[in-house]
Amino acid sequence: MQVGDIVDVVAPASPCTRQELNQGLRAIKALGLIPRVPSDLFAKSFLFANSDRKRLQHLKKAVYAEDSKLVWCVRGGYGALRLMPEVSKWRRPKHSKIFLGYSDITTLHVYMNQVWHWPTLHGPLLDRFGRQGLTPRERKELLGVLFGQQRDVEFANLRPLNSIARKRSVVRGVILGGNLTVLASGLGTGSALKPKNSILFFEDTGERPHRVDRMLTQMQQAGWFRNCRAVVLGDFILKAARDRRGLWQDVFPRFAQQLQVPLLAGLPVG
Repeated sequence: MQVGDIVDVVAPASPCTRQELNQGLRAIKALGLIPRVPSDLFAKSFLFANSDRKRLQHLKKAVYAEDSKLVWCVRGGYGALRLMPEVSKWRRPKHSKIFLGYSDITTLHVYMNQVWHWPTLHGPLLDRFGRQGLTPRERKELLGVLFGQQRDVEFANLRPLNSIARKRSVVRGVILGGNLTVLASGLGTGSALKPKNSILFFEDTGERPHRVDRMLTQMQQAGWFRNCRAVVLGDFILKAARDRRGLWQDVFPRFAQQLQVPLLAGLPVG
């Protein structure tokens, strides 16, 4: 990215508030970038930022636009999976660009990574960036990557959770993954993640231990982890201390014992 570049703002899933959107747009302008947002980005809808048709229209225009370098999603929530039957019919755009977001946006990341071979950024949604919800380190890292000042990102504090991870000093592979619940919901669909030869990462918020265990078991029984290179756990945010203990003292240790590839934790994402 360079000062003066255009940023297309889209809402493929849920809406943020008008105030959060305006804060996000001001934050983009403060970086010297030019935000471009559809006048009808939001409309009254029970679940989504707009109708499926409108959200598809905005997304398609943004990814195919030849004059923008970044597509920034305003919020996650729910809704991207509903767009995939149509998105899967689109031809790969001639010009690749940066695609930024996380949470429910995981569905679009997976498709762009696997089908279009776009590198995407699993990073802060615009509503969070606009309300200054990043730590100084996170902000510096994001801007360093966006503006090409930081070529590599290193996470030096990962910890091994099984014997395979403790014995293996190097694992190489394409990094794929994102929100665990979203990835599990894609199983059996045309937009499902194909984990062969990849390093998978997972993160989630508010999912209680039994639900996380159910999703990991489903993925395991579906053969998900048979051909991947490693699994890395990001943030799993839970309010109740009892739930946090159940997750890290019961669910993940049992998963680690059953897994036949390295399992690590401590990825600061999610």
